[in-house]
Order: sequence, then C-alpha cells, then structure tokens
Amino acid sequence: MTVVKRQPMPDAGATDVKALEPLLIELTRPGRGGRHVRAETSADIPPQFQRKAPLGLPELTEPQVVRHYTHLAELNYSVDGGMYPLGSCTMKYNPKVNDRAASLFADLHPRQSYRTTQGVLALAYELEQMLVKITGMDFVTLQPAAGAQSEFTALLMFKAYHAKRGDAKQRRRIIVPDSAHGTNPASAAMCGYQVTTVKSDARGNVDLEALKTALGPDVAGFMLTNPNTLGLFEERVREVCDAVHEAGGLVYGDGANMNALLGVARPGDLGFDCVHINVHKTFSTPHGAGGPGAGPLCVKKHLRPFLPKPWIVRENDGTYHYDTAREDREPESIGDSIGSVKQRLGNFGVLARAYTYIKTLGEEGLTETGRDAVLAANYLLALVREKYDVAYDRTPMHEFVLSAAKQKKQGATALDLSKALLDEGFHSPTVYFPLIVPEALMIEPTETEPKETLDAFAAALNRLADRAASDPTSVHDAPKNTPLRRLDEVAAARSPKLKWQRPT
Repeated sequence: MTVVKRQPMPDAGATDVKALEPLLIELTRPGRGGRHVRAETSADIPPQFQRKAPLGLPELTEPQVVRHYTHLAELNYSVDGGMYPLGSCTMKYNPKVNDRAASLFADLHPRQSYRTTQGVLALAYELEQMLVKITGMDFVTLQPAAGAQSEFTALLMFKAYHAKRGDAKQRRRIIVPDSAHGTNPASAAMCGYQVTTVKSDARGNVDLEALKTALGPDVAGFMLTNPNTLGLFEERVREVCDAVHEAGGLVYGDGANMNALLGVARPGDLGFDCVHINVHKTFSTPHGAGGPGAGPLCVKKHLRPFLPKPWIVRENDGTYHYDTAREDREPESIGDSIGSVKQRLGNFGVLARAYTYIKTLGEEGLTETGRDAVLAANYLLALVREKYDVAYDRTPMHEFVLSAAKQKKQGATALDLSKALLDEGFHSPTVYFPLIVPEALMIEPTETEPKETLDAFAAALNRLADRAASDPTSVHDAPKNTPLRRLDEVAAARSPKLKWQRPT
C-alpha cells in the first residue's frame, strides 16, 4: 500500500506556525554559523555593488538550518509521498532519471555562446522535432515558460497573422468555451481582444450551433481544449475547426490535457492551427506551487513566420546556431516574428526532463502512458460513481468531474470533502472547476499511480460520501489530523503576507 495516514500533530488545532516550530530567527545566537570552503568572489563585484553592512540573516549552525527545513518538508504533502488527484493540473510522479538529466545543465547560461552549447542546442532541436511529430504540427518554439505564456504567445501571433493579411483592426474578438481554463480568456484580454463565451451542449461538447452564431468577420480565433476540462473528447472537433476557418479565424489548441492523446490523436490532424504542450504535465516535472513549467508552442507552417525568435538552425554539417547575424548582438531583423517572449531556450531544466521522458519511453511507451491515463480515470470513476453524481455521463478520457451537489444538500460541500480527504492521507482534487458543474470535484489519477493507490483513494472518497450522509458535521469540521486546521482563506486572499519581515 502506498498510502500512509498522517498522525495527529501535538498542536493540530493551531493556526500559528510558531506553535509547531521555533522560527530560525528565534534560534539565532551571535557567532554561530556553518563553515564552507569557497573561493573569494567579492573582488569580482564592482565596489559600488558590494554590501556595506551584513544582510542581517540569522546566525545558526548548519544542523539547525538543515533540521528546520527538513521539518518543514515533512509537514508538506509531496508527489514522492502520495498521489495528486488534481484534475486539469496533471501532477504525476517524475522519474528520478529526468532530474539527473536536468542536473547536467544546471550551470547553463541563457546567453552562452552557441559555440559552447552545441549539445544543448542539439537536445533542444531534437525535442522540437519530437514535439512536431507528437502534435502533427510543423514548427515549434521552446521559449514559453508555461501554458499561459504559450497562450499569450499564440494570440500575439494571431494578431500578427491578421495584421499581415490586413484585417487585424477588424478582428477584435476571441471565442472561448464556457468550460475553458481561466487563462484562456485572460490571455485574450491581455492581448487586447474582446472575449465571447459559447456554451457547452448536453454531452459536454462545444455547442456547435452556438459557436456558429458567435462567429463573424470580427473573430480572430477560437481557443479550444481537447480533451476539454470535463475530461471529454470533443466529438465534433473537425466541424468546430472548419467553422472557425470558414469565418477567417484561427484555432488555438490548449494542450494542457495532451497526455490523454499521446499516440492516439494529433491536434494538427484534427484541424488546429497551433497547440501548446505543458511538457511539465504531459512529460513530467513536479510543478506544484506555481512552478517550474514550460509550454512549447507548436504551429502549422502558415504561422511559422510569426514564431518568437531566435530560432535554432541545424546546418548540413551537423552544427547548430541561432538565426542571428552575429552571436554577440541582437538579430538585425526579426522579420514578421513577434520577437522573444523569454530567454532563448526557455526553462531548459524542464525541457531536459521532457526530452529524457520521451526518449526513455519511446513511441510505444508514450502511447501506453496515454492509454494508462485513460484506463486509470475510467477505473477510478467506476469505483466512485454510485456515491456521487457524474457531471456528464460519458466515457471520460484522462480525468472526470463529479458533482457533490447531493452531499451539499446533506450538509457537506465539495470544499468540505476535499478538506476531509487530507485526513485520509490524500491531497485534495480540484474543486469548483469547471464552473459549469455545481460543487465540482475534478479528478485526474494520472498514469503513474498503481491500482492499489486508486483503490485506496476510491475507498476514501466513498467513506466520505457515507459520512456526509450520516455525520456531515464531521466532514465539515475536517481536517483534524494535519499540521494545521482550516485556515481563514478569505483573510489569506485579502491580506497575503508575501515576504518575511523581521519580528519587532
């Protein structure tokens, strides 16, 4: 069994971290410190940038520091300790070989000369070619640091594409489904577009008739996630893409859920003009708490001129370089390109992990991961569907959405259930998303979890459903066995403490 129940902490009801562990600043004593042999570097720093006074950091021994942060790590949930059933976020286990490969490039500098980074450029170029094959697209940029930045990049390219055609001023609208990730309309708004939302039909697809009604000569593009955030494959995806193209718009593919399609379907074959891949999700990098991530953007050839520059070029002799006039200055002209959106190779550590993951598995292995993700989701759904309402009763792909509306009537909301799962030893699923599902519980087991873990997670969900029916107060009062009980989320959102301040 891979699930271990958390034991109650001495002060499990406390909401003040001080009750759990003294702060490092409270342990400081003058003269304490760790001793490390290192070269003197202050001479390399110009005098005007050298500090004139100490930093004011705590004075501590090395064991104190190590034990403090080890203790904090033990209080946290981690992908090495248990599953993350986060629908739409795909937090799966990252093989350690990926980390070892990424560590080989720890000292890489984004502005390093191409003459000293031939192996790096070769890896990046080969990754581009593999992503082209996986997605059915023609060209790739590795620059975007995450899916949201890739969306933003794609919409800037849409704007440049329409400008080249002379109708950019006319095309001021982007259409998104009501099930879209929240970053889709946000990216469109950041690019200056107006956003139109179209509803889903009774089967969880984009309502094709509603889409056709919303289309017009002022539409620049349509943003579509497939499989969508309900975990469902868009059954009329080719008709959707054709309708947008007939109106003169472009179709952007939100590839956040690409792991379900590996070796089965390619966005480029379905009619998309471009698609991003969250390689930290599809090809594994633990990215909780906001990073790290990477979102390569894959495009069809008609969008290639607008890709961010510089591009990696492979010469006939097998050497690689950037398409710049000289390595020691910016390109003399970027042509139709929208310009750079990040340093040349993006978040290279994440890309190196993705490269290793793909090369380790190969084509057959990648296809198996996609099928295993779909199998795991359907197996888990079969175990819990009798206790919960299923939002859209179709065969899902890599994830599914339950509704806790029945449990809410009994006195336990989706949030209550997610908090109670913490006492069961599991991380919470995504809750209240997609917005079109009341009391949504969005669950993705991923392909890396064994059957025993899925069984244990399903049993925990079913126990909570029974408790919601018989003793909803116990669910509402959870968690009780975590280091901290429920926090004041409203206060945390309105008055966040974003930096450490020395106690007065």
